[in-house]
Amino acid sequence: MTAGSTAASAATGAGTAPGAGRTGGARREIDAILQRGADGGRISADEALLLYTDAPLHPLGEAADAVRRRRYPDNVVTYLIDRNINYTNVCVTACKFCAFYRAPKHREGWSHPTGEILRRCGEAVALGATQVMLQGGHHPEYGVEYYEDLFRAVKQAYPQLAIHSIGPSEILHMAKVSGASIEEAVLRIKAAGLDSIAGAGAEMLPDRPRRAIAPLKESGARWLEVMEVAHTHGLESTATMMMGTGETNAERIAHLRMIREVQDRTGGFRAFIPWTYQPENNHLKGRTQATGLEYLRMIAVARLFFHNVAHLQASWLTTGKDVGQLALHMGVDDLGSIMLEENVISSAGARHRSNLRELVWMIRSADRVPAQRDTLYRRLAVHHTPADDPDDSRIVSHFSSTALPGGGVGAGVPVAAPAGAATLPVLPAAPPE
Repeated sequence: MTAGSTAASAATGAGTAPGAGRTGGARREIDAILQRGADGGRISADEALLLYTDAPLHPLGEAADAVRRRRYPDNVVTYLIDRNINYTNVCVTACKFCAFYRAPKHREGWSHPTGEILRRCGEAVALGATQVMLQGGHHPEYGVEYYEDLFRAVKQAYPQLAIHSIGPSEILHMAKVSGASIEEAVLRIKAAGLDSIAGAGAEMLPDRPRRAIAPLKESGARWLEVMEVAHTHGLESTATMMMGTGETNAERIAHLRMIREVQDRTGGFRAFIPWTYQPENNHLKGRTQATGLEYLRMIAVARLFFHNVAHLQASWLTTGKDVGQLALHMGVDDLGSIMLEENVISSAGARHRSNLRELVWMIRSADRVPAQRDTLYRRLAVHHTPADDPDDSRIVSHFSSTALPGGGVGAGVPVAAPAGAATLPVLPAAPPE
């Protein structure tokens, strides 16, 4: 069996049993690819597909973890404290997998005023957050000017917060509303305070699965074009992938290939973050989903394939904390964040929650050294021994989420005043406006 024949047989299904039908010659081919990848060599998309479908799990994980150990010989795994703040749920794109959006003029549609967004930023700062992700729907009235005003307001009030926000889809939408080019939109929002771009909206980049789940959204090639323009102008980003909406194995690997081709030219992707589709309250209704095993295999293959991407992040929010911790043995060097707020994926059923103590414990009990990082992966505090571990009971995920029962447990957190102001007015947190 060759990589090409495996690619052909894998192109119609979401997964075949690893190792099924493997001959001695194929195993030698797999071993050679694993060794090359572990040594930092480049593997092709066909070879990545062969590994994804046929490589034995343990050798696959060992090769991926060899990459991690070579890149990060001090054994550090990082985490982040941040908050995902949604400015509106009004959206014209109507993606089939999304449970968060509401169509324009829907009675459940809302938009937060700037004061409410600043209030949430203040709570995040009080809890040690170093980053905010400002994200929302494609509101029909929100052009470049809206985002300029929003980013300027956040930067003026909280200059210590990195704005790692929006994604190519929002940039294309705001440019269309304002009649601006992609380049103009990128330059204007960067000047207003955007520090880096989130990987939001990637979902699946190949045409067939993308049209199936988001027919009104831009193509994957267009999504990558925006990222390339941003990278050219000094805005780095992350890259993501949503697994489990009916895409084939070959399409999953094609997604990786499309990202790596841009990375070859720009070097602007800071990290790769795959996550799994959540099945509740959306039009897809969970007809297909990625298993934990498929996710772990993808994590390992991604670490081997992305020889030119520095970081690989696990998504415990969507896979659960057990699979998230297992990913630390498959090449992952970052466990993501204690998200002080998250509404989009939670609306679709992701109800895995954590806190600072537990996230640090997950890293340490996997025989790794925990460290808090910032948006640029600079280490802010390395917890060399258990005595160094932070223990702040206030830092819990989703503490004021509008999507989860029991949200709002952080309502009593003191609010940090914005720069140059004595106090910050506290607006009602609910209901959203």
